[in-house]
Amino acid sequence: MLRLRGVSKRYGRGAVVLDRVDLTLAEGQVVGLLGGNGSGKSTLLRILAGLSAPTSGAITGPVLRGAVGYLPDRFPAATRMTVRSYLRHLARISGVPASVADRRGEKLLDRLALVGGPSTPLRELSKGNAQKVGLVQAVLHEPRLVLLDEPFSGLDVSAHHVVGELIAATAGRGGCVVFTEHRSAVAAEYADVLYQVSGRTLAPFTAPEPACPRVRIVLATALADEWTAEPGVLDVTEREGLVELVVDSARCDETLLLALRRGNSVRVVEPLEVGESCSR
Repeated sequence: MLRLRGVSKRYGRGAVVLDRVDLTLAEGQVVGLLGGNGSGKSTLLRILAGLSAPTSGAITGPVLRGAVGYLPDRFPAATRMTVRSYLRHLARISGVPASVADRRGEKLLDRLALVGGPSTPLRELSKGNAQKVGLVQAVLHEPRLVLLDEPFSGLDVSAHHVVGELIAATAGRGGCVVFTEHRSAVAAEYADVLYQVSGRTLAPFTAPEPACPRVRIVLATALADEWTAEPGVLDVTEREGLVELVVDSARCDETLLLALRRGNSVRVVEPLEVGESCSR
């Protein structure tokens, strides 16, 4: 659908925001962009939307003008227009008749549980409800490419599911969705592929190795050397005649049974805070 090759962006004489970004978007794909504030996520979306030109690099693919839906990070909620008028206006720009915009818009707003309904002025909406209107305008004309900047921000948990359905519906009809998010767990729930925007560059996101819940076991009448090679035993310490084991919690019962079979006396069994990866 679109391909970015060596795309860089600098605003004026300021620092480089994006540096030699490569990205390929395919039909039916959902792409999640992870990164903190100021990482360049929003700039990349604006380039994909055609709202900002890259300083260097190439963008190739079909012309998508009018077939792009875009939810910016700052929604213009201060306007005097009502929700219905705003959606009609943007739909008309995209070639959607007012009657169709009303029908689709009201159905989507109802699914998102907009407080106040379509006749509410935008300036009276809360941040979360303004976000819902922004989501609707982005998908109202059923675009081929949907770009969502922090779509889950300010929304209640029940609305997250609806946003996920809208994303899936776009991909299901052959469109492509690109959204930004700062929480990897949330992004992974909805995206087919995840990228990390960091240090002005874009790279595939690699999830950190999950931490292993651990248990501390203190034994008397035990020998430390007997435990150093046992599966699931992460650490062995001997002090004041006692042997302290740090054990993968999945192996806790097995380790305790083995200790009793060896004639050891169990003095302490307690969970430890998560923070160390299973390595043995």
